[in-house]
Amino acid sequence: MSVQKLITDHLDLWTSAVTHKNGSGRNASGKNGKIELTGIKKLRELILELAVRGKLVEQDPSDEPASVLLERVAEEKARLVKDGKIKKPRKLHPLTDANKPFSLPERWEWTQIEAVGHDWGQKEPDRVFSYIDVSSIDNIKGIIDQPEAVSPSNAPSRARKKVRQNTVVYSTVRPYLKNIAVIDKKIEPEPIASTAFAIVSPLSGIPAKYLLHYLRSPVFVRYVESVQTGIAYPAINDKQFFSGALPVPPLQEQHRIVEKVDELMALCDRLEQQVGDQLEAHEALVDTLLDALTRSTDAAELAENWARVAEHFDTLFTTEDSIEKLKQTILQLAVMGRLVEQNSNDEPAIHFLNRYGIEGKPYFLSGWTEVALGNLGEIIGGSTPTKSNAAFWEGDIPWVSPKDMKLPVIQDSQNKVTEKALQQKTLKKVPKNSLLMVVRGMILAHSFPVAINGLEVTINQDMKALVPPKEISPYLLLYLQAEKQKLVGLVDRSSHGTCKLVSEKLWSHVVYLPPIEEQARIIETVDELMALCDRLKARLSEAGETRAQMAETVVERAVN
Repeated sequence: MSVQKLITDHLDLWTSAVTHKNGSGRNASGKNGKIELTGIKKLRELILELAVRGKLVEQDPSDEPASVLLERVAEEKARLVKDGKIKKPRKLHPLTDANKPFSLPERWEWTQIEAVGHDWGQKEPDRVFSYIDVSSIDNIKGIIDQPEAVSPSNAPSRARKKVRQNTVVYSTVRPYLKNIAVIDKKIEPEPIASTAFAIVSPLSGIPAKYLLHYLRSPVFVRYVESVQTGIAYPAINDKQFFSGALPVPPLQEQHRIVEKVDELMALCDRLEQQVGDQLEAHEALVDTLLDALTRSTDAAELAENWARVAEHFDTLFTTEDSIEKLKQTILQLAVMGRLVEQNSNDEPAIHFLNRYGIEGKPYFLSGWTEVALGNLGEIIGGSTPTKSNAAFWEGDIPWVSPKDMKLPVIQDSQNKVTEKALQQKTLKKVPKNSLLMVVRGMILAHSFPVAINGLEVTINQDMKALVPPKEISPYLLLYLQAEKQKLVGLVDRSSHGTCKLVSEKLWSHVVYLPPIEEQARIIETVDELMALCDRLKARLSEAGETRAQMAETVVERAVN
């Protein structure tokens, strides 16, 4: 099967197989940056795999064999060494059959990366130069962006490796990031690269882009993964890099491969753009229709807007992000009094609050009242016992910090303190069924973590606790989850990147509280709808995994 047919016959698979990510990045599509186009990523890898195995373009019996090319390369390299223009080749362990990962077509040859090129040596910068480090690389296109001009006095200690046009640079630190590029044009002032790169300038007309495609291929990636060391910052050394096996086609075929890879990668770019545009359009449609629900002015308009959503439900909620937005809309409708009906027989919330000495104001919804968050109970701050005092730690009292705030109900913590730690006046116990909130830290830049503690705890200095009447804790949790975007909008951000939710802003935030009976109906309905959303998300995840597995299977069959 031709590659073009392989692409077109499975076009739906390549464009529909996606993976949901926690992070963000250039490979993610949609405004939220949480979707990786797994199918197209697999297609790119397949193109490179087929290219370096000799399965992407046809072989031509009239092409000069690669063995002749390698002889010419060896002669040119020996001449450059003799003339003192480059150093002698590195002494490496010879290539064995065990190091050759697959069989090659006729007229191809295996060699090592060291054999096809050379580096330009090193120098200490003595004038203004263009510094090439990983930040200079566009690792999607495999090219060098305009590097920064640096003076010798400001030169990093790693700025040592000389490079020129047609040089391939390969970052040997965290190679999984694929910071690999060809210097495809002359750079002024003189370029000097970091010692974190392996440098290859191919000889005898070997196209640098063929080496680039090979170094980015799954074949070479697997080799690197087999020899790299380190976990947090895996790396390979120059000897390991230049020892890598390299399949060498005839020179004419190398040029055909480069041309075909470039053509197919451009097609992948277009597919990626098309799918990205579709995802953004889908996201905008979801936002518009869900926003219409929360902007509805009465029950009739809400019913009309919901009918519009329901009519297109199967096409709207097809991504994890869209389902999360639906869940947030459900919460917002709940705290707006739009999710369940009001019952005039319910005891007004203001009567309940008065029994606890809490004052509130009537709200326009039947039985509802408005009250400042900070008036709903005791406010407790937190602190960190002295870390150096072992007597304060490894106890049995949970000490909750922002890193524990991952669930709506906190039942444990990563760290615990002792009773002796509680003797410090700044550390207090927080009663069960209180509301725990993160009020300081970078997480506030995009979220407002809030939870109920299912047991008695203590908290650290980046958190606050509110101890309301236990009957309303579950509803207050739901309310603050619904209001998280408003609360994030209240966060103060300093020029140093510090995020803090000032107490005055937090505790003066108005809560609209329904009657206790209605709170129970709201929570029951929200729980039912959230369970439906979770089941929808689970089916979506299963379908996504199936498509990804199918894409993987197509790739394996095409290669093998």
